Amino acid sequence: MDFHAMLTDYLPVIVQIVIASGFAVATLIASALLGKRASRNRVKDSAYECGMNPIGGGQARFSVKFYLVAMLFVLFDIEVVFLIPWATVYREQIAGGAIVFLLGMLGFVGILFIAYLYALKKGALDWRR
Repeated sequence: MDFHAMLTDYLPVIVQIVIASGFAVATLIASALLGKRASRNRVKDSAYECGMNPIGGGQARFSVKFYLVAMLFVLFDIEVVFLIPWATVYREQIAGGAIVFLLGMLGFVGILFIAYLYALKKGALDWRR
């Protein structure tokens, strides 16, 4: 492939990058030149929380259990991402005599079932703790 053909293929991408970068720089420069400079004081620099004075920390602490359940949800949600395409072509594959297709998926589901049993044994899904 010669340089001219490659340049015409990438020209729209290059133009888009140049326009996006130019817009970002122009916006920042216009904001710095045209924006009002406010006088700073303690009241204006404090956090505004619906008219209430901010008391306490900014971030609430979450239990580690929340993150553990979220990770388990993602793990078992990804399982569905693999099962749906498999289920759509299952009938055609079995009609062709591909029993390996079924055994592969049973192995995949078996490993996930073992992971589920492990999570149950460790108490990852026990909400009373």
